[in-house]
Amino acid sequence: MTTQSSSPAPFPRVADTASAPSAHGEARNPGMPLDLGWVRRVQANTSAIERRAATLPGRRSVKKEWQAAWLCRAISCIDLTTLSGDDTAERVRRLCAKARQPVRADLLGALGMEGLTVGAVCVYHDMVPTAVEALKGSGIPVAAVSTGFPAGLSPFHLRVAEIGESVAAGADEIDIVISRRHVLEGNWQALYDEMREFRDACGEAHVKAILATGELGTLRNVARASLVCMMAGADFIKTSTGKESVNATLPVSLTMIRAIRDYHDATGIRVGYKPAGGISKAKDSLTYLALIKEELGDAWLRPELFRFGASSLLGDIERQLEHHVTGRYSAAHRHAAG
Repeated sequence: MTTQSSSPAPFPRVADTASAPSAHGEARNPGMPLDLGWVRRVQANTSAIERRAATLPGRRSVKKEWQAAWLCRAISCIDLTTLSGDDTAERVRRLCAKARQPVRADLLGALGMEGLTVGAVCVYHDMVPTAVEALKGSGIPVAAVSTGFPAGLSPFHLRVAEIGESVAAGADEIDIVISRRHVLEGNWQALYDEMREFRDACGEAHVKAILATGELGTLRNVARASLVCMMAGADFIKTSTGKESVNATLPVSLTMIRAIRDYHDATGIRVGYKPAGGISKAKDSLTYLALIKEELGDAWLRPELFRFGASSLLGDIERQLEHHVTGRYSAAHRHAAG
């Protein structure tokens, strides 16, 4: 295991972020036959992974003059989410308005970021039509959580039917939850078959496989489940529902990202990654972006291949951007006065 200690380069540029392509610009993952030999060879050195995670670059590794661009990139990769039992149509419409203009217009103008939007809006099935209508013409995808989210324990035929209902209602992306028992029992064929059927039910909608990593027991299980879901055609693999006691962590992210890298090396197919749950601070988003850059490269630093599952992250990023703009203007004023 190698550790890269160099600071992230000034990627992405602000102008590049504003003109980021739509979330469906990446080719679908067609999947492949289940290769049990490959799955069983997968190991995860927990102590080495945890040591590497502890040395990951964070906010201080991003030079100050680049931080605004990186934070704007983070915004473009957010799945802005509301998944509450008391969701209403008006709440979803407000969320969609925020998705269209995630940061105050004056701040976007000062940063040269007019037109910046989030990566997607993620809601329960009942709110899909409301979100589709509210986002019409924006190019922002609607994602629906499905398959008995968050536990994934409803009857299988109902889980499959739920996917179809959300796609018919206009969802562009489906976030499915796997049956954790298949992983805990090492029944990789069952996990593959389930994921394949979910993927087929999605049709043209892109599918994100939620592993609920906090309930899988070991990093080796996380690595193997990641690989099986990609073999079955997952377009993204995602850490968590956000409802577990343990959600996205850096060791889990490193494990999943390296599974994505191995799959790409073997097949040439790029699969996306979505950490979700507990990521609420701007500084944390910079750490995750630096991790993606170092482990997968710049190609993954766009909404087609990377998303944050978050409901409160955007607010902290907006505050940091306000501080950046205010500080820049104050420095310019002091310079002019001096």
